[in-house]
Amino acid sequence: MSSFWFFEGLRKGRKTEKFPRAPPESPPLRPSRMKGEGFHECPTDAIAEGEWVQEKCIFCRRCEEQFKPTGEQDIFDVKRTEKILMRSIHLYRLDSGSCGACNTEFSAIFDPQYDAHRLRIFETNTPRHADAIVIMGIATDGMKEALDRAYEAMPEPKLVIALGACAVSGGVLGDAPLDRDMYDVEIAGCPPSPYTILEAIDRARGDSHD
Repeated sequence: MSSFWFFEGLRKGRKTEKFPRAPPESPPLRPSRMKGEGFHECPTDAIAEGEWVQEKCIFCRRCEEQFKPTGEQDIFDVKRTEKILMRSIHLYRLDSGSCGACNTEFSAIFDPQYDAHRLRIFETNTPRHADAIVIMGIATDGMKEALDRAYEAMPEPKLVIALGACAVSGGVLGDAPLDRDMYDVEIAGCPPSPYTILEAIDRARGDSHD
């Protein structure tokens, strides 16, 4: 498969995104910060006291008369960093009950277009080898034990990353899998873009491109 992409790149001039050396150009429909003020009926209460609440927003655009996308895709909150993970970070994904959209965007960061490996970001299929667990989806009874066991199996130091509105706040479908005080990183969006995911992970390990 790697040789296929190599020859396709030579033939068509495809190349990996310049992130983080250059800011991405935001497609108009990508989830990004919303700017404005006013009141609007919101299915997830993402408009509170006339202001936009990023962690609850599912970007349905019902509020677009009052709130407009800015194109800024840094819709995440890094509460704790682990600089020991600067050299590399291994992620273990756990879908506790999602629609699949966050899974798709997360998988995309490892595609040739974004190539998370060049940023020393890797995925592992066991929590025992993971530095961070990436949780997506709402809370479901059938996955509670799996989530607890995966967390306990991870070595210290470890990060807990909530990916998408469902994992952060429950979105429009249910409740978040964990209390928000257990999250070290919250990535908003429904779903967030690969740019947002890459930037949030880089910041979580103490990296900065300012």
